[in-house]
Amino acid sequence: MAKAAVVGLGTMGPGLAQTLARAGMEVVAFDVSEDQRKKAPEGIELANKVLTALGVPDRSKAPVKIAGSLKECLDGATMVVETVPEKLEIKAAVFKEIDALVGKSCIIASNTSGIPISKLQENVSAPERVVGMHWSNPPHIIPMIEVIAGNKTSKETVQWMVSTIKDLGLLPVVVQKDVPGFVENRVLYALLRECVDLVDQGVIDAEGLDTCVSWGIGYKLSVIGPMALLDMAGLDIYQAVGSYLNKDLCNRGDLSPYVTERTKAGKLGMKTGSGVFSYTPEKIAELRGLRAKRLVAVRKALES
Repeated sequence: MAKAAVVGLGTMGPGLAQTLARAGMEVVAFDVSEDQRKKAPEGIELANKVLTALGVPDRSKAPVKIAGSLKECLDGATMVVETVPEKLEIKAAVFKEIDALVGKSCIIASNTSGIPISKLQENVSAPERVVGMHWSNPPHIIPMIEVIAGNKTSKETVQWMVSTIKDLGLLPVVVQKDVPGFVENRVLYALLRECVDLVDQGVIDAEGLDTCVSWGIGYKLSVIGPMALLDMAGLDIYQAVGSYLNKDLCNRGDLSPYVTERTKAGKLGMKTGSGVFSYTPEKIAELRGLRAKRLVAVRKALES
């Protein structure tokens, strides 16, 4: 296994780093925030416990090392995974720094949720080695990883990344066009747009919406993918229902005030104690533990 450098220790970084280390990679991680660097070991240990609960083989050769500088983090790296905040200007600046500190054969991967890889390639001297490696949150539980080539990514880089992900014991999915949001988030955000609109219109309340989706289509989709579901239901049924329903679905190009007004008021969700729902610190801890436990159980069931 290669030496991996993980740049960014926010929401995804610790779990991602531990997943790589558990698979046998030498992993060094860094965040520009000293506070995030101090918090990282706790997140890494939590991810390790979850991986153990999943029954993931422990091939680790050494624990994840937290570097004190970007230069230290990147020294000798054969693969870099960037997972810094989802703003193009921040990622562009980080890519330029990475480019100046790694060897010409080093693969530079981005965990961006939807910024086209072709835009990120503009910030490095060897764009053919830049590739999207989009993990799903939480990265130590969800095994699917999207692999996205930019306009200048070489076929060899894509093949290397697909092979590496398989070696990690995970599931690579090659996205064949570098569209914003790739595939997972385009589907997710289409779903979220309709969900927010239904709640906004008073068709259903937020709690009812979550129950309906989780125990309805969510339950089915975890076993039967959307395209397979078309065949199961029948394309004639989809055509009949879609012929009138598609016209009535939400197609707004902006964001609902349901979201923008809460964001403006600083109600961002669990991170601030309120958003769509309200949370106490105790409730947040309870939900995180419960959700991790259930996701582990679902993955085990799907793999059986």
